[in-house]
Amino acid sequence: MSEGTTIARRILLTGAAGHIGSAFREYAGKRYWLRLADRDVRKLDTAKAQGHEIMMFDIADPEACQKACQNIDTVVHLAADASPEAAFYGSLLENNIKGTYNIFRGAKDQGCRRVIFASSAQAVSGYPYDTQVHPNMTVRPKNMYGVSKCFGEAVAAYFAYGEGLSSVAIRIGAFDAVPPAGQRLSARDLSAYVSPRDLCHLLVQCIETADLPPFTLAHGISDNRFKLLNITETRESLDYRPRDDAFQVFDIGLHG
Repeated sequence: MSEGTTIARRILLTGAAGHIGSAFREYAGKRYWLRLADRDVRKLDTAKAQGHEIMMFDIADPEACQKACQNIDTVVHLAADASPEAAFYGSLLENNIKGTYNIFRGAKDQGCRRVIFASSAQAVSGYPYDTQVHPNMTVRPKNMYGVSKCFGEAVAAYFAYGEGLSSVAIRIGAFDAVPPAGQRLSARDLSAYVSPRDLCHLLVQCIETADLPPFTLAHGISDNRFKLLNITETRESLDYRPRDDAFQVFDIGLHG
């Protein structure tokens, strides 16, 4: 199916004002009707003029999540505290733990077809740098943010197998990473890099692919020369066709 085809799906996009949410709105805003939900909606004014719905909500509020999921086909759940240094009681418990459960609960209760959960490569960041992680390997986070993403993957699996809600968890790598001024990205960031167009393409594939098992764990990185996450299964199950390579994007040559 062509990505230029107009599809009458109704998509709830949480965290719509964030970096990934903004990129996805630009990429797929003409393909889907979007309900754009965020705590701060000031950056979403232009989307309303394009026919999309804007919703201010708190992800930690169960009733707000139920309302956000009403009359929705697919939920793309991006809202979270994305800082590896985030405090558990200060932020992660409300935003990443309660918020994730609330969205899955709301999606199931409101009859949504599928939830796509933004997990993170941080769920497996505790492996040695020279280890390529495959989807069947045990989670190994090295910070509480990563732990919260492991929790989200488990919630997705529970709702898939326990309550029959189609669920996809994408371990997102270094999204649109930019090196510090005068420096280059680290080897680890290069191997985990995912470009905006590759990740947005993957999100569309997660929305549109019909014949998926109840729970799918996808690896969201570009076709980097060296890959922190193995994407073989993601290519096969979701027809993922990444176009970018961090080593070319940042003009990193290999010298013998």
